[in-house]
Amino acid sequence: MKHANAEILREYGPFEGIDGIHGVTFDGQQVWFASDGQLNALDPASGETVRTLKVGADGGTAFDGKHLFQIADRHIHKIDPATGRILNTIAAPGGGNDSGMAWAEGSLWVGQYRDRKIHQINPETGEILRTLESNRFVTGVTWVDGALWHGTWEGEESELRRIDPGNGEVLESLTMPDGTGVSGLEADGKDRFYCGGGNSGRVRAVRRPK
Repeated sequence: MKHANAEILREYGPFEGIDGIHGVTFDGQQVWFASDGQLNALDPASGETVRTLKVGADGGTAFDGKHLFQIADRHIHKIDPATGRILNTIAAPGGGNDSGMAWAEGSLWVGQYRDRKIHQINPETGEILRTLESNRFVTGVTWVDGALWHGTWEGEESELRRIDPGNGEVLESLTMPDGTGVSGLEADGKDRFYCGGGNSGRVRAVRRPK
């Protein structure tokens, strides 16, 4: 297994009126992050939040190229980012224990925090298609260049891990600095991850290994 220390490239926030960061996703231009009761669009160049959508938002966030998906309590909402309208709702696989979420190849991948699992689910029905086990609490989940990564956060220790999507084996890990938690995770498709910082109220950009 490859191991390295995470390199933080930039910190965003804290943001006025936002206490905690939950899910994080990227739509190609803006970083969306979930905070209690709303989704926030962050311009990664200026560091300013440019839009908010008032929706239930207490878990992972994903983007399929057109729609946002957001965990809210025991459900996953499919949301029109232009209007904030909820277009579809499915049951979340963890029934309230759901954390990170990612979109890849027609499926949602949903992290379960305390159960230490990642489920691949059908985004229309919520049917579980595959389950991967982890030996750490699972926070954010992201796919980039055919690789599945997830965040972990236990006590004061947090990592970003690349795992085998077939069996869950850890292939690579990046250790975050002490006291720097990861609550949400998304890759920008290029050279960085965006990581939610939990109750620090910050979003951090971390260099993605080549």
